[in-house]
Amino acid sequence: MNIETKIKETIQKNKLCNKKEKILVALSGGKDSTVTAYLLKKFGYKIEGFHINLGMGDYSEKCLEAVKKLCGELRIKLHVYDIKKEMGSSMCYLRSAIQSRKSLKNCAICGVIKKWILNKEARKLKADKIATGHNLDDEAQTFLMNIFKGSPELSANSGAITRNISDKKFIPRIKPLFYVLENDVREYSKKEKLPVIYDKCPCAIDSYRIQVRKFVDGLSNEEKMNIIKNMDKMLGSQRDDSSKDDSGEPKIEKKETKINYCEVCGEPSRNEVCKKCELMGVNS
Repeated sequence: MNIETKIKETIQKNKLCNKKEKILVALSGGKDSTVTAYLLKKFGYKIEGFHINLGMGDYSEKCLEAVKKLCGELRIKLHVYDIKKEMGSSMCYLRSAIQSRKSLKNCAICGVIKKWILNKEARKLKADKIATGHNLDDEAQTFLMNIFKGSPELSANSGAITRNISDKKFIPRIKPLFYVLENDVREYSKKEKLPVIYDKCPCAIDSYRIQVRKFVDGLSNEEKMNIIKNMDKMLGSQRDDSSKDDSGEPKIEKKETKINYCEVCGEPSRNEVCKKCELMGVNS
C-alpha cells in the first residue's frame, strides 16, 4: 500500500477530519509535517499552516524559509508564532532558565512549551483540529519509552486522534502519518521535491528518545508495525471498557481524568497548574 492510500485509509477509518473543518497543520520545516500538509491539501482538506519560530539562529531561519516556501507552493495561509516576541526569549534561553531550577532534558521542556503554544493559538484561530506529522516510528518510540519508564498508562490517550476528554479549550490533535514508516515519509518527500529541512534539531542531543530511536531503527519494518498494532490492541480501540481485550490480554486503562483550567494561564490542565507554567515557575 503506497503512502497516499495509507493516509487516506487512516483518515477515513479513524474519522480524523472532514472537509468542512479548519485544520491547522503544525509545520516545523521537517519532512513529516511538510508531507502531512502537502497530502491534506492534495486530498482537498481545508488547511492552514502554523509555525513556531524558536529563535535558534541559522537552524530556525532555515526552517522558517522552508515553511514559507511550502505554504506559498500550496497557496495556504501561514501563521508564525515568534517565541522571542511573544515570550520574551528564544527557546534556548527559556530552556536554560528552567534547567537552572529543574533537571530536565532539552526536548522535554521544548515539547511542553510548544504544545501549550499550539493549543492556545489554534483556539484563537478557531481551528477545529490540529494536525501533526508524527509517523509510525515516532509513535513506536513513544510507546516503548513509556513501557521502559514503567508508565504505560501515559500512552492511554494516544492514537491517530487524541483520546482526551472533550473540552471547549482543547483542540483535538490528529496524526495522519500514524501508520506510515519514517523512511516512506522521507522517500515521498524527496520524490515530490518538497521544501524540507532534513537536519536534526541542534539541541536534541541529550534526549532519552534518541536512545530509544537507535533501538527502534534497528528493528525491521514488520517489527515496528507490530509495536503499533499491539499498542492499538492494548488501548482497546473500538472495544468495550473491560480490563481485557478479546484474547484475554490486559489493556492499558484510559484514565478519564477531568480537565481543569490552569490557575495561572487558564489553559487546559490535568492539575491546578499546567506543565508549562509549572516548568517556568509561574505562580498564581
